[in-house]
Amino acid sequence: FSSSESASNLKALFDFVRTSLTPAGSDSWKGPVLLVDDLSVLLSLGVTPVAVLDFIHYCRVAVCSQLKGNIVVLVHSNEDSEDEENELVVNSLCHHSDLILWVEGLATGFCKDVHGQIKIIRRVSLELTAEQDHVQIYQYKIQDKNVTFFARGLSAAVL
Repeated sequence: FSSSESASNLKALFDFVRTSLTPAGSDSWKGPVLLVDDLSVLLSLGVTPVAVLDFIHYCRVAVCSQLKGNIVVLVHSNEDSEDEENELVVNSLCHHSDLILWVEGLATGFCKDVHGQIKIIRRVSLELTAEQDHVQIYQYKIQDKNVTFFARGLSAAVL
């Protein structure tokens, strides 16, 4: 981490994450998962994108490489966004992720029977290769206690 105040605060957060996930004594964590609910909040608190990406890098090393677990990160993005710092973080995370779930509204606007779509991108390789990522797109409808997913164009309203 760099020597800035925000980076030192993230170092303390990373130390907490590492300590919390490291098994103690007879405990045996099998595939721990670190959930980061909204990484964009750190940027709104004044943390630099480099410090945020360093934090995620250190978490990835500790959780994925050392503890053989996974990290799930939520970030908000908007193609029309002028928030360059946030877009830098989003693009970097996408570049270094094995699986991307991209949730967005419908391009055609509001629909009472389809609330949006989710794009599932499975990265074949994190290296620069000619292999194409596997992309699946589903639409969804949010109900009172669950979410219904269906292939594009196959909502109950259409059928």
